[in-house]
Amino acid sequence: MTRFIVLLLVSIIGLSACESNTPALGPDGKPLPRVYRISAREEAKVQYRMLDSINALRAAAGAPEIKLNSNLNAAAATHSQDMKNQNRPWHFGSDGSSPIDRVARSGYIGTMLGENISETYESELETLGAWMEQPDTREIILDSRATDLGFAWFQEQGGKLWWTMILGSAAPQFASTE
Repeated sequence: MTRFIVLLLVSIIGLSACESNTPALGPDGKPLPRVYRISAREEAKVQYRMLDSINALRAAAGAPEIKLNSNLNAAAATHSQDMKNQNRPWHFGSDGSSPIDRVARSGYIGTMLGENISETYESELETLGAWMEQPDTREIILDSRATDLGFAWFQEQGGKLWWTMILGSAAPQFASTE
């Protein structure tokens, strides 16, 4: 009887090894996309993975490191939810608020320098890569005046992500009088 159980276990293990991990391919020969899901447990990991990636890009460009800021995170989360509710990626809130208004409402003490947004099914790092390919969004990420980062998202049931990134400077920025 023991021999039968051992033989059965070996057979099951052998059959499980036959399962293919090859992704399904589309008509173009590329792997079909998979839905990127973010669980509540992964929220901090996603934010810190984005922060670390941005700081690596900033270091390569000679810009100083930035840190996460809870006020800017709150402003970013509010806007991500609002973009989903409006069903469009744009910088203005359903109440007509601008990024500057949202940052002020969050209680952030400092200057808002820029905001990047995206509507996508891609991960945070794929989204960062897309932002780095565009001169205007890359300029926000690499702004050497930035000291703080707000980064948040809203994910729909179907997997669509509404990303918002806000960069700010803790030191007030004054216009030159020259």
